[in-house]
Amino acid sequence: MTVEEITPQAALALIEQGAMLVDIRDPDEYAREHIPAARLLPLGKIEQGVTLTANDDTVIIFHCQSGNRTRNNLNRLIAAAAPAQIKLLAGGIEAWRQVGLATAVDKSQPLPLMRQVQIAAGVLILLGVVLGYSLSSAFFLLSAFVGAGLTFAGVTGFCGMARLLAVMPWNRRSSTNGV
Repeated sequence: MTVEEITPQAALALIEQGAMLVDIRDPDEYAREHIPAARLLPLGKIEQGVTLTANDDTVIIFHCQSGNRTRNNLNRLIAAAAPAQIKLLAGGIEAWRQVGLATAVDKSQPLPLMRQVQIAAGVLILLGVVLGYSLSSAFFLLSAFVGAGLTFAGVTGFCGMARLLAVMPWNRRSSTNGV
């Protein structure tokens, strides 16, 4: 099956003709910002076997943040949407926004969890270095600990910091528009 990557303008034209736009990002990313016509079907749900109801005439456009997740998971998306005509939004929601098309933004929603992890890890590493140079070299262990945790998360797929941040009060999620 040939899958075409299309521009945001071409996607908008197809959506206006009845195509289905499916956002495969995580619920926290969707809650913070999404394309108004998009339905949420997180990649994790697709990996668990959730599929879309479609026929040969259905056009389904998948998108993510930058286009990488959709391209990297193309076989899963094809399986989830068969036998529909599948297209990918080139550049994802970032490209959509760059050409001036509208997105629904809810700044009251927390930042996506992975961005929170990046911010927290960066702050802790920087703090360890600053305190290590200014107070005691023992503080360098904080940076080493965070670095080891990030390495462990990359190798195993388990991120303790993400799990901890996920239960913080500011990460209470509101309902989302799922498929």
